[in-house]
Amino acid sequence: MDEPDTAAILPGDVLTATDEETHDSGDHTHEAEVASTGFVRPPFRVTCPVSVEPVLFLSMFSLALQAPLSTQYLWDRISEDLGYNGSKTSGCSNGSVPPDPLQTEVEILTAHWNLYISLGGFSVGLFVVPLLGSWSDLAGRRPVLILPNIGLALQAVVYLVVMYLKLPVGYFLVGRLLSGLSGDFNAILAGCFAYVADTSDRKSRTIRVAILEACLGLSGMLASIIGGQWQRAQGYINPFWLVLATNLASALYAYLFVRESVVPDPSAKLLTSRHYKAIWHLFSTGGSTNDAGGTFHKCKLWLYMLCFFLVVTVHFGSRELYVLFELSSPLCWGSALIGYGSAAQNLAYLSSLLGLKIMQRCLEDSWVALVGLASNVIGLVVFSVADTTQLMFTGYGLCFLFMAATPVLRSKLSKLVGQSEQGALFASVACVESLCFLVGSGLFNSLYPATLHFMKGFPFLFAAIILFIPAGIIGTLRCLEQRRDNRDSTAS
Repeated sequence: MDEPDTAAILPGDVLTATDEETHDSGDHTHEAEVASTGFVRPPFRVTCPVSVEPVLFLSMFSLALQAPLSTQYLWDRISEDLGYNGSKTSGCSNGSVPPDPLQTEVEILTAHWNLYISLGGFSVGLFVVPLLGSWSDLAGRRPVLILPNIGLALQAVVYLVVMYLKLPVGYFLVGRLLSGLSGDFNAILAGCFAYVADTSDRKSRTIRVAILEACLGLSGMLASIIGGQWQRAQGYINPFWLVLATNLASALYAYLFVRESVVPDPSAKLLTSRHYKAIWHLFSTGGSTNDAGGTFHKCKLWLYMLCFFLVVTVHFGSRELYVLFELSSPLCWGSALIGYGSAAQNLAYLSSLLGLKIMQRCLEDSWVALVGLASNVIGLVVFSVADTTQLMFTGYGLCFLFMAATPVLRSKLSKLVGQSEQGALFASVACVESLCFLVGSGLFNSLYPATLHFMKGFPFLFAAIILFIPAGIIGTLRCLEQRRDNRDSTAS
């Protein structure tokens, strides 16, 4: 293999087409800008070498700031309604004492409300994200960077109204639906990576993608540390004002400074079935590059997508439970420790990126993915038996490579389809990511209250068992590929 699989995370023909359209004629670029809407040419130009990195950083910051705080707010409101005083009871000070029945009821209701809110928002996003991703190939990237941030800002407004007026927590679902209708964070993520594919050459693209991934880890870590300390000092309302401000700042930056990377088609339609038909054709035929590979090629496409689905489902599902697991007995963490735990988890984005770069020097990408899965499995097993703060942070430390598998799977999928099908592929990947959150939230938020009576950490153990499936598939496919390569080289 001439270059590592991760170099093919994003398509190359998008860049070629964009470069040709940009450099063939200055008049052509001017006409495209004049003929299209205000989305194309920003009022200001940025001279420093950044484009969409601040958009992704600010959006991820707001998401990482509000996610644990909303769960804690649900816990506090439900505890207040039921008359439970939380970690101040003796049941939280001694792990050997059976938990208060009220605490168990608070845990169950919080998990269920997390489930309802997640199901509402991401069931809508499941249909909207692929539409926006495919539409951006025609209408341009800037609308997909601006509209979801506005939807996230509206969600923050709804949350603030609920907190100010002490409305029922069920109104949180309204905010999630508004965010889901605008594409949610998945649409921003897809738009940012597509923009980098449009504006970078093949040599610099890997570095640009790495910078975007680093933005996810850095912003998440910063938000987790700030959020826990701030909530403990001033409550929930002020942090959520910052969530609103960062979403508006992200949308404003995209409008003012991000230049369009695609020549927009004014006749492009968002609500059309052509986006779904392109995805169906891709997976039903195996893509345009399936002539030589036959059935094995199409099977690899489906199996790698299955691996991606399982890995991301475990990531989303287990993430939903960390705060709830840490709030209750025997850990009984406060806002500060929860913030540090979330920061440690987000730090794994950076450590996984560094580990991926180092391991690529001596390992093929499939084996790198297996190492990342092994790190995730070991960490989840530790979480399942964690009853002290030290053991919980040990689990976070052992998960330092848990994000190494997903970039490899994205690149494997990218290499299996033709250059003209990359848009349909990444639209389907965005759809699968939304489905992963939907399934992960539903499965793990339902499993947690159902298994409290015999093993509190069972959902983490269950997640570790699930990861053996993609590990087996990736290892088997790699062995089959090596066997086919050896057979072809012998025949030639």
